[in-house]
Amino acid sequence: MHKLSHKLASATLAIVVMLLSLSASAVTLKEMAPDFTLKSLSGENLRLAEYKGQVVLLNFWASWCGPCRQEMPILDRLHHRYLDAGFAVLGVNVEGEVAPAQEIVDKTAVTFPILIDAGQKVSEMYELEAMPSTIVIDRDGVVRYIHRGYKPGDEAKYVEVVKKLIRE
Repeated sequence: MHKLSHKLASATLAIVVMLLSLSASAVTLKEMAPDFTLKSLSGENLRLAEYKGQVVLLNFWASWCGPCRQEMPILDRLHHRYLDAGFAVLGVNVEGEVAPAQEIVDKTAVTFPILIDAGQKVSEMYELEAMPSTIVIDRDGVVRYIHRGYKPGDEAKYVEVVKKLIRE
């Protein structure tokens, strides 16, 4: 019985340490956005750091997520509306597989880059808590807005934040 309680205590300690280390690296406002490189649906590798100097809206999504599918055409309109002002939308599919992501992109006809998070490493770096999750990064690479989930009307806040950051 003693060995079992020791193993349980060790496992509990390991979980606590893991959780503490996760919370210590959480993506938070006014801190640098963690850099990453992911392959896009078009086959090229895209690196977040290459977008420095632009305002970037990162949108983490999954094909099984209804609100994600609902939001994508809205994000595409936002992407085109502010593209010439130094703004970009990057969609990060968290499933790590090309086929379900490509199917949704074909149905929604979005044109902003879709990145595939194979192995969910970027999703873990950004500690996603909801689908979709949207993070807006300023021209210096600093996280300035975090939004979890989506319901119609949320895009008004995205526009407000993006316009403010473009003017900075």
